Amino acid sequence: MNGFKNFILRGNLIDLAVAVIIGSAFGAVVTTFTNWLTALLPDTASKYFENTANSFGAFLNAVISFVLLAAIVYFFVVLPYTKAKEKYFPAEAPGTPADIALLEEIRDLLAAQATAAGGSTRPGTPPGGTSSV
Repeated sequence: MNGFKNFILRGNLIDLAVAVIIGSAFGAVVTTFTNWLTALLPDTASKYFENTANSFGAFLNAVISFVLLAAIVYFFVVLPYTKAKEKYFPAEAPGTPADIALLEEIRDLLAAQATAAGGSTRPGTPPGGTSSV
């Protein structure tokens, strides 16, 4: 059961599900917008223009449905998932990355060598001990 919990809370599955849901809702918005826009263009195939039904209401309905669906997905899927992920997988304590720690150690060793050789330990000082600044 622990492995299944890790699989679900890993993140990829929930992100993919949210993307599919939001993508399909946005696809409906694009489709109804395109249908509405093309319905406004006159039909030049015939010499008579017929009165076409305005489908702006369908477009408005698709936009409202998209916003409602996005809010529902956020409040009932994304928000609880984020809280569960923080509970079961707490964020690592911010620390110094390994490469930065290694560079700091090298800096300290070089400063110790410069002090032992009688040079200056001031940053930016060339090996000769005099600064051109």
